[in-house]
Amino acid sequence: MSHIYIYSPSGAVRDRAAFRRGVRRLQALGHEVEIDPDALTTWQRFAGDDATRLAAIGRAAASGADVALISRGGYGLTRILEQLPYKAMARAIERGTHFVGFSDFTVVQLALMRQAGAVTWAGPAVCEGFGAADADDAVKGQGGADEIMLACFDDMVSGSSEGTGWRLPAADITALNGKDGLLARHAPLWGGNLAMVLSLLGTPWWPDVKGGVLFLEDVGEHPYRVERMLMQLLQAGVLARQKLIVLGQFTDYSLSAHDKGYSLAKVVAELRSRLKVPVLTGLPFGHVPTKVLLPVGLPVDVLVEGREALVLWGHQH
Repeated sequence: MSHIYIYSPSGAVRDRAAFRRGVRRLQALGHEVEIDPDALTTWQRFAGDDATRLAAIGRAAASGADVALISRGGYGLTRILEQLPYKAMARAIERGTHFVGFSDFTVVQLALMRQAGAVTWAGPAVCEGFGAADADDAVKGQGGADEIMLACFDDMVSGSSEGTGWRLPAADITALNGKDGLLARHAPLWGGNLAMVLSLLGTPWWPDVKGGVLFLEDVGEHPYRVERMLMQLLQAGVLARQKLIVLGQFTDYSLSAHDKGYSLAKVVAELRSRLKVPVLTGLPFGHVPTKVLLPVGLPVDVLVEGREALVLWGHQH
């Protein structure tokens, strides 16, 4: 199938079992897997010190692999953005390497988009995606890697990835006021983890996209924190300059009695009340098992047909 290079540019791999499962699953799918020599290195909370992780990124760019796949997210890439080998990574992408990742990797994807106009793929990491435990691994509530995620990854690897779709919640249809059909045409797709997107605002790596489709997700952030981050993007004029805002999955937070009915749905309603740009929700992307792959930096068309939302890019290659 494909040559996959696994490296660790962010947090240290603590779940070695998930890492091994991910490698085995990729191999079972027929891929040739090459593991970076420092993939399991640890230093403080990171997968090696800054120089070690920079070298790993350089090796991933030089590997000639079809896919450069991160082991996991976490934190660590923001502190080395000035030193990333952007030219080498852009050349690797031109030669056919697909850089795949999400979460902390968002900052690299947007910086590459800004620095080189390069397209990368928002998608799974080895541990949280391919390394999900099978039912017979004695991990309660687990059932292996998500089939939709695996199918989307296979489409990307084979070059047949053309788009994705999902069923919109009823509240989205109401908010669209009957608006149907094409919502965005040939609009650059960008975004990723909300906190990571926001962290680039005002920096040299901010892509400053206008007329784009901005997709966002996050994990472990209470709705008021999500709203605060969205308000900063709104007040900075970022959201109003887009054709469309698409919200993915916001997970692993807890509401309390103090919230008194305040919820993520209230956050979305408040955002819509302040913004003329359409806001869609429910995109299957984020820190969840069912995760589609999205080409960051590629122009897309977005359609709504009844309750179905479609993001299409196949005709843009």
